[in-house]
Parts: sequence; structure tokens; C-alpha cells
Amino acid sequence: MSGERYNPREMEPRWQKVWDDAKSFVSSNDDPREPYYVLEMFPYPSGRIHMGHVRNYSMGDVVARYYRAKGRNVLHPMGWDAFGLPAENAAIERKTHPGTWTRQNIGAMKAQLKSMGLAIDWTREIATCEPEYYKHQQAMFIDMMAAGLVTRKQSKVNWDPVDMTVLANEQVIDGRGWRSGAVVEQRELTQWFFKISDMAEELLEALDGLTEWPEKVRIMQRNWIGKSEGLRLLFERTDGGAIEVFTTRPDTIFGASFIALSPDHPLTTRLAADNSALTEFVAECHRQGTATETLEKAEKKGVFTGLHVKHPVIDGATLPVYVANFVLMDYGTGAIFGCPAHDQRDLDFARKYDLPVVPVVLPPDADAASFAVAEVAYTDAGTIFNSGFLDGKSIEEAKKAAAEHFAARVVDGRPQGTVEVNYRLRDWGVSRQRYWGCPIPVIHCEVCGTLPVPKKDLPVVLPEDVTFDKPGNALDHHPTWKHVNCPQCGASARRETDTMDTFVDSSWYFARFTAPDAETPTIPAVANRWLPVDQYIGGVEHAILHLLYSRYFTRAMKATGHVGLDEPFKGLFTQGMVTHETYKSPTGEWVAPVDVVLETFGEGRRAKHLQSGEPISIGSIEKMSKSKKNVIDPDEIVATYGADTARWFMLSDSPPERDVQWTEAGVEGASRFQQRVWRLVGETIELIKQSSDIVVTSDDSEALSLRKIVHRAVHNVGSDIEGLRFNRAVAQIYELTNALVRSAGLVSAAPAARMGALREGVERLVQLLAPMMPHLAETCWEALGKTGLVADAPWPAVDAALLVDDTVTMPIQVNGKRRGEITVAKGTPAAEVERLVLSLDEIVRILDGKAPKKIVIVPDRIVNVVV
Repeated sequence: MSGERYNPREMEPRWQKVWDDAKSFVSSNDDPREPYYVLEMFPYPSGRIHMGHVRNYSMGDVVARYYRAKGRNVLHPMGWDAFGLPAENAAIERKTHPGTWTRQNIGAMKAQLKSMGLAIDWTREIATCEPEYYKHQQAMFIDMMAAGLVTRKQSKVNWDPVDMTVLANEQVIDGRGWRSGAVVEQRELTQWFFKISDMAEELLEALDGLTEWPEKVRIMQRNWIGKSEGLRLLFERTDGGAIEVFTTRPDTIFGASFIALSPDHPLTTRLAADNSALTEFVAECHRQGTATETLEKAEKKGVFTGLHVKHPVIDGATLPVYVANFVLMDYGTGAIFGCPAHDQRDLDFARKYDLPVVPVVLPPDADAASFAVAEVAYTDAGTIFNSGFLDGKSIEEAKKAAAEHFAARVVDGRPQGTVEVNYRLRDWGVSRQRYWGCPIPVIHCEVCGTLPVPKKDLPVVLPEDVTFDKPGNALDHHPTWKHVNCPQCGASARRETDTMDTFVDSSWYFARFTAPDAETPTIPAVANRWLPVDQYIGGVEHAILHLLYSRYFTRAMKATGHVGLDEPFKGLFTQGMVTHETYKSPTGEWVAPVDVVLETFGEGRRAKHLQSGEPISIGSIEKMSKSKKNVIDPDEIVATYGADTARWFMLSDSPPERDVQWTEAGVEGASRFQQRVWRLVGETIELIKQSSDIVVTSDDSEALSLRKIVHRAVHNVGSDIEGLRFNRAVAQIYELTNALVRSAGLVSAAPAARMGALREGVERLVQLLAPMMPHLAETCWEALGKTGLVADAPWPAVDAALLVDDTVTMPIQVNGKRRGEITVAKGTPAAEVERLVLSLDEIVRILDGKAPKKIVIVPDRIVNVVV
């Protein structure tokens, strides 16, 4: 093999077939070894994998292969998040069936993933669009209905008039549907809900136990759950009756200047019946949607109702009542009091409508006589002032005093104030008005009401013969599918035509992987052995909904007997994005990197179009996206450089939690390293052939030095993989490779011990590379004459004695400036250290025959010479 270049195009398919034939990565539920479950978030089958997939699955694959080598029974499965509106829209555009489009995409993406050489147990593959998967989802829905975890109620929803379906708040961007771009409307629909709000406190408290999750994700979930302790407070209307508000800041009551109602508040509805301006404003609010981001960005607007309430703590004062576009009906009571000085939304509203702004929290060191709020609300700590009986108190003291004050007073026959805990988290609406989703297993009977489908009749399968020639849900238009007999009385009845939110599909797939062929959703004993997932890897964009819904659904599965645990994911890692430069033509059109030729001149760069030669402007570095054409096709990279090179670059170039910039220079560097390792193995094999006597010993000082480097690398790479510090593991492998290359160049006429150390080091190098560049590692392993597959070899053992340094390198400073160093045995007496320092040429030159004023020695650390 000496002199031959490594050919990934030839070797990678070969080893993939070997692994498949040997069933190398098939895991068994009966394996007695300690289980380890590693899982990357499964992909949506859009038709092509992208470089973000390459990065995500490379990381998970390193973990899976490493723990296999460590002797664990590793589960590393793959599936497809295959339902959803994109497939339905694509089917309409292409005049095909969503199932046809989806399954073709799965086939194409599976081939791409297999070309990466991933250590995946493909025998456990699932697709959420197949009846053998969603029949179990339907069964669990029925179980959850019986357990009181599901409800059906009327609710305001975001309605996309083009896609003709309900959108989650997060799918409403600037008041428009995330896919159609249509202006979203609010409608009142009867929807199915999972009662996640009942578990709000439990989901919140349990975050403290998720110590292997990124803190930023836990903070995001805490904020989403949004626990707030406050006061229900009654304001007397001047015309009789009362308005009840919820506030978390009763301490600011003396700064109140208005009351604001939700557009959906019952009082708003009554008033709008005789107020056309209010009616139009409510309609405008409904078009805006209820997404938090939308509400925060929108201009704060309202309509005065003509009503006033009595100020609860200032005699004779009244507050105007508005309907405002930033107040939500499903949080608190759907009404607030506004204290503009200490809430930015209230301040923006007050400035727009010329309402009073009275500060009542004084910042530390501020002057009470002159402090005022202009355009930015004061929301930090301080002392209460301008507030009568609350003056001088801290915010927390004032909250408590206000609560006690209002609890002792009566308005409208009730205590004026009642302490209450509220959560921002709302029930999870799972109804979607589309065809390509899991049918909700419910039958509506005029006589018997709403009934679950009998489990013996599951799955409720989507009909194949659907048409999309009418807007809306194709299931509603189907001539026969929705018509069925009532399972209880036998009368004519109607199937539920809503399908489930696809977040349901992805909220339990990790449990199905543990027994994908079971006749029940799970085999609890098996699921409990594998779960929780030891290491879950995916994008931070799923930090809230997917992870929160999965946490809820796991608890629901526990309540219905399908698993015996609460939390689905023990460890969570959120990797950064893959970025690339952007390019534009002279006419402002995006240009793909494959069509760009980059040139360097001096320290600058310029670009031109590959075909036309016209100048191309180099833009900013951004996340790879089809819209900006700054994407790299993984197939092209695999065809040109091989999968191992792509994997290595993704793992080496940046800390995994940060974004990585894809560059041609970077991937070419990874390819050169691949060839360097191959040459090193070839040279080592030639040296072995020439050596008649090879022993692995540390008797020779050079052999000892090399063995220390090798064993430290084994220890450090393992530690870095366990800590998901892949780029640091790569750096360790680079250092080891450099040391081995140097050693190979010196070993030909060296003692047998040095040859033994080199051979040991090269074999260990191949094993360290195996999780990251598995095809190259298998080829090298075979060339070295090793039996079996390196994928099956145990992780190399570490000699602990070789991890201990018996020497130290001590820097030498003269008057605080570094002038050299010495390497000595640990614990060398100070007198010997001083003798060695004073004998160094550089120190002799500086002293120039004079004695130093002082020599300060920190044992085994540093020497400072004062002259």
C-alpha cells in the first residue's frame, strides 16, 4: 500500500456493505450489557439531507460508536417525522398523493444517510405516516381520554385562510402564516386539547433535575411555562358592577392610570354589540394573531370603552377602561391595570393615548423629587414611593402589604384581592384541519355524543382516494370515509375529520424505537430499560415546543401505563448551525457557491461567476438556506471527498454548540489529513516488515515518551467524546498524529522498544479515529493485519502510570519577563533548580558576571530571577 492514495469512493461503500452484512449496529433488547441510548432528532423527509443533518448525525454517530467500544449495548435508531402540511402542499402542486411524495423522499434521504456510514440500527426504522405507527398513537389518545388528559372545547385559534388550517402561535410571523404568507385570522373553533396546563407546576419543578441539559434551554422552558404569583383584584365600575384583573405587580397600584381588557373579554363582546369602532378594532386584533412575538412587536393600540372604574387606593380618582391589543384572554382574567412607569407595554400605550405616567418605584440613589420616566419604563429594583401606606417598602414587602390590604376589603360581595398563581402555559391544541396527519380516533353520534373508536377497530386509516380540488380538509370532502355507524347505538354517525398536530407524532417516537414491532405502543419493561434517552442531540429551535410536549407526553404515557418514567431525555445537546458565505450577482440575485470561483490577491479576495465570468459580490456569512442559495450538497461532498472527510470537518472546525462555517479550504484540509493518516499507516507497516524484533515496553526513554503521548491521547479523546467536546477530541488526534509521524521518521534504526511503541501508537490512533472517520479506520485496521472489525474492537485501555508526569517544565523569568525554561524531575530541590537556572546561557548573558539580587522558586511551577 506504500505510495498509494486512500480512495474513499472505493472503500466507503465496501465497508458499509460489510457492516450491513454483519448486522454490526443492530441492537438487541435481550442483551445483558448496560444499555446506552443515543438519539438525534429525526428528520422531516423533505427529499434531501442538508449539511445541518451531516453535522447533527455525525455527532450522534461518534457517541454511538464510542459507547459501543466501551462495551455498552447501544441503541442508535432512525426514523422519519413524516406527516405534515408541507407534504400536502407539495402533493397539490405536483398533482400526486402526499404518501407517494413522502415515501419517495424517505427512500432518497435514507440512501444519503447510509452513504455517511452511520452506525444506525435500521431494523428499527419507523415513519410516523405509516398506520403501524399511528395506530398506537390513536390507542394512546383513547387511553388519555379515559384518564381525563384530553378535552374538547371552543377556543380562539389562528386560522390560515390559504392553507385552511389552524396555526400554532409560533407559526404566525408578523401576523401572517409561516408557509402561505396569508394574513392570519382568529376564529372560534371546537378543538381537541391535551391538558398540559394541569402539569405546569410539575413540568416547571422537574427542570431543576435536568442537570445534563443546557441551562439556556431550561431557562427557555421556564419562561414558556411562565409561572407568576400575583393578585386577582376587583375594580369597582362607576356605573355598577366590577372588573376583575390579574396583576403580578400590586406594589405599583398607586401608579395605575388605566384598565385594559382583552379583545375577547366578555365585557368587550357586550360593548362591541353597540360600538362599531370597537367591533372593527376587535376584528383587527383577531387578524393580528396571538403569538407572543407578534404582540411584543406590534404597535400598542386600544379603543376607549367609555367606562371608568374607581381607583382602589386613591379616593375620588377614576381610571379609564380600554380594550387593548396586547391583553390576552387566556392569561389571568383577560384584564389588567396599566402602570406605565414600570411596564414598557403600558408605557407605550400611555404615551400613545396621553395617559398619566406616575413613577412609584424609586431607583437606588435616585432623587424622589426629580425622578421621572420618559420613554423607557423602570423595571428594576427600588423603593416604593408616591404610594401612601406602601411608601418606603421594598417591592416584595409592598406586594405582600398590598395583598393583605385588598384581602381585608370587600367589593361586589367578594374580597377585593385574592392571591393567585398563574401560568403562561396554555393547553396544547392538537386539532389540525388537514388530511396528511394522524386521524383523531373519535366518532360523533347525534344520540350518544362523542365517543372513542373501539380499540379493536384501530387503526383509523387515512383514505387513499382523496382529492385536493377543493380548499380545506380533504377528509371533510371525502364521500364515504367520514360516514360510519355509532359503535354504541349503531345509528349513522360521523368520524372526526381533524387530524393531530404533528408535534404529537414526535412526542413519543423515542419510546416506540425501543420496541418498534410491538403489538402495543410500548413494551413497558423494555421501554423502562432503555429510557430515558441517555444523549439526545438536535437544534435549539426545538428547545421549547418539541421538548416540552415530549416531557408532557411521557408523563401522560406513564399515567396510562405505557412507561414508568417522567422525563424522556436524560442528556440534551443543542448543536450550532452550519453557515456559509453568501454571494450575489450584479443584478442582486443570489448565486450558489458551486457557481462561484474565488480568487485571492494579496490579503484580499474576489469572486466571479464560474460560467459567465461576471463579478460576484461576497456577502455575509449566514445559516445555509435554499432561499439564499448558500447551500452545499452533501452528495457532492461525499462524491468528491468522501463521507469521512465531511464528518471530520464538521467535528473539527468549531465547538459543537457553536455555528460552523463551511469552507472549501476547511474540507480540503480534512481530506489532506485523511491521506496523511493513510501514509502514516503505510509507512508503519513497511517498518514493521523490516523489524524482526518488536516489543512494547517503556524501558527506552524515547519509547516511554511516545507511549505517554499515546495513552494520554486515548484518555483525553475518550473524556472529550463523553463531554461532547468533539473539536477538542479532534485536536488531540492531530497532536497524536504529529507525534507518530515524527516517530516513524526516526524509528528505522531504533531499538525494538521504539518500534513497539510506534506500532501501538498507530493502532491506537486508528481506534481513536474509528468513531469519527469509520471507513478510513476500518481500511487501516485491515491493512495493519488486525482481525475483526475496528467497529467491534473495544476502546483501548489506558495505562494509568503513563498518565503521570514525572518531570515538569518550569518557565524562567528575569524581572517578570520570560527568558527560558528548564525541564526537571518533579520535586527537584531548590538548590539544584537554582544551579541549573544560573548555568543557562541566556541567564549567564543577562547577569554578565553579576550575582542576582534574589531568586524566587515556586516548586515545580516557576522561577523568577531578580536582577
